[in-house]
Amino acid sequence: MAVITKFFVLRNGVEIDRVFEDKKEAEAYDKMLDAAEKLSDFIKNSDIKADIDDKTIDRISVFLAQKGPEVIQILKGLKPVSSPSPKNKHKENPDQDKAEPDGEKKAANSSSRGKKK
Repeated sequence: MAVITKFFVLRNGVEIDRVFEDKKEAEAYDKMLDAAEKLSDFIKNSDIKADIDDKTIDRISVFLAQKGPEVIQILKGLKPVSSPSPKNKHKENPDQDKAEPDGEKKAANSSSRGKKK
């Protein structure tokens, strides 16, 4: 009689439908699911203005996590994109110009430049 050890992954107390014969494979799958869960949370909590249901987001997250090395290669070398500077925000909201005349802005800027500590 042979004894066979099988490994499975539990997520939130629920057994995932995949069974592994190798512990390393089961742990790698569990790590992939952790990454997918983080990706899913990241997407759901972002300011993406798209009507995507949670099931689709979860599927995309699992796909991206499964293809992690390829995704990393695609994103390699990107630098973080910073949020718009106050100057750019000022251009987007023309009503701010009405609140503060140009003369007051120039006076405030010039008085702070000339001071030395």
